[in-house]
Amino acid sequence: MFSNTTRRLIEWGDCDPAGIVFNPKFFVYFDHCTALLYGAAGFGKSTMLEEFGAAGAPVVKTGAEFHVPCTFGEEVTITSTVTRVGTSSFDVTHRLEKDGVLRVEGKETRVWTQRAPDGSGLVSAPLPEALAKVFRG
Repeated sequence: MFSNTTRRLIEWGDCDPAGIVFNPKFFVYFDHCTALLYGAAGFGKSTMLEEFGAAGAPVVKTGAEFHVPCTFGEEVTITSTVTRVGTSSFDVTHRLEKDGVLRVEGKETRVWTQRAPDGSGLVSAPLPEALAKVFRG
């Protein structure tokens, strides 16, 4: 399956008064890493919106396991891997590591969406085959 790795510096604003990353911040990291995953696959946001007519791929299920705290000033790597590709949804696993030690593992399920024809909101739609092909590896 397709993956992308990025580095991230833990910033002061990411941390709670104890100096460790405030847990909800990891979900912000993971969302950003999913956007980077699209770009690494060759499908940046403008392509998704214009060429594929997407409204986005919102998270419908998420979770994380926290193994070791991350602290201010550390540089970590986050490897995001597409672990399942369905008709209109896909799963991504994010592994945040420092020096080869798994610190946090996050998982999310996202659904490909388009705007409803009647303008009432979003509706699920099949993943574009070009994107699904890259995600499958």
